[in-house]
Amino acid sequence: MTSDATGTRDQRATGPQHDGPGQGDPHPARWRILGVTLVVGFMSLLDVSIVNVAVPSMQQGLHTSPGTIQWVVSGYALTFGLTLVAGGRLGDAYGRRTMMLIGLGLFVLTSALVGVAPTAELVVAARLLQGASAGLLTPQNSGLIQQLFTGAERGKAFGAFGFTVSFASAIGPVLGGLILAVAGEETGWRYLFLVNVPIGLAGLVAVARMVPKRPRESRATVRIDLWGAVLLGLTVFCLLLPVVSAEGGSKGPLLLLVLVPVLAWAFVRWERHVVARDRAPLLDLGLLRRLAGFQSGLLVGGLYFVGFTGVLLVLSVWFQEGLGYSPLEAGLLLVPFAGGSAVSAAVAGRFVTTIGRRLTVAALATIMLGAAAAAWLLPMADPARLWVVAMPTLLVAGIGGGAVVSPNITLTLADVPPRMGGAVGGALQTGQRVGAAIGAAVLMAVYQAVAHRVSPGAGLRAALLTGVALLALSLVMAVRALRTQGEQAQQTGQDGESRQDDGEHAQHLG
Repeated sequence: MTSDATGTRDQRATGPQHDGPGQGDPHPARWRILGVTLVVGFMSLLDVSIVNVAVPSMQQGLHTSPGTIQWVVSGYALTFGLTLVAGGRLGDAYGRRTMMLIGLGLFVLTSALVGVAPTAELVVAARLLQGASAGLLTPQNSGLIQQLFTGAERGKAFGAFGFTVSFASAIGPVLGGLILAVAGEETGWRYLFLVNVPIGLAGLVAVARMVPKRPRESRATVRIDLWGAVLLGLTVFCLLLPVVSAEGGSKGPLLLLVLVPVLAWAFVRWERHVVARDRAPLLDLGLLRRLAGFQSGLLVGGLYFVGFTGVLLVLSVWFQEGLGYSPLEAGLLLVPFAGGSAVSAAVAGRFVTTIGRRLTVAALATIMLGAAAAAWLLPMADPARLWVVAMPTLLVAGIGGGAVVSPNITLTLADVPPRMGGAVGGALQTGQRVGAAIGAAVLMAVYQAVAHRVSPGAGLRAALLTGVALLALSLVMAVRALRTQGEQAQQTGQDGESRQDDGEHAQHLG
């Protein structure tokens, strides 16, 4: 069977590559479309971190245990991670616009349910559904970028997407603190979710009007790899459930970790079987292995979120429980991190195509420096003048953090074919969500254990240094990717020189 035939069948199974005008013509409104979809994506990503400062208020307002409230934070991350790849694949198959409207509509509905739920159990249930809807919505952004942009513009668009991911993660605690300060701590946490309703409704109108429909003539019969989705979902579930359960004090689900390698092996075997039968897989694993930098980018991003996410969570908890600050004060102390992250993400997105992996390496070293300085200096600082220490250390950490996510997304997804853009983008974000859940659990466990035995300040130092150690693993992978990139470039140059010499020799003989 020829590669052209394979490509034709695969495209027929996966659906068309573009939802917009002609495949060779850039959409005239592509930047405005990207702006609308990034605002929508920002909202779903914001809900991962915005509740961090509200955990004490929610526990008090709902009169429930810390373990139950932890599920409000971790449950969202669980279902978010479960549906990302499937959501991206559905977008590849049925169209980005369709899946954005479905995902956003469900996100608005579930946000309202969380905001009005009368009991902690109903809040948790609604949060689980909200996370699943966010998983359907978020990967459509990377798929749209693959469809609407090419060349240098694609790098800039991925830079904007990386900025959105980074800024949403960093600004969440700040916005959460502001909303609680305005609405009151006892019931104000409900507005963290209700604020999504008017913004989401406006987003629905904007998406319906601006994101292009799939041309009728390009629609095709689509077959989704259902068993692949089930196997991958079970793998992620068995990996994440023990993590989020451990945060709430439950150890029983840890046994599910034994199933992770078995299910992962079954998923890989099944995907190879699907490809061998010339059908469209959930993830074309052979393609991903051939893409330069995808595997290293996946590891760099996942390990970065392991170290980074828990740092902000632990800082929020220490500011409130360790020092007695209000949610607003805790959020404001994190403004330097959010500001530095926003600026560096925007700048890094512009230069990543010229600097490449060196930018990621430098950024990881910078966030490690800032986090290590915060770990050493914050516990010793005078609480009345804590901002004097927090501002420079967290600003440095934020500058580093913002310049990690944006370039890594650009470099990892730049060469992915549009027909797999949503699913592969979902896979990258699944790695980030898994990393975030693991990091939050590990760093909070370290903080609570040391704070209970020694002091909250000692707990903060131990947790932040643990985060630095985890970030060091991401740095190792980034350096390895940089070396591999250099070796490949050198080999390519040598091959080119060899071909040139052969041509000159042939001309001489002729």
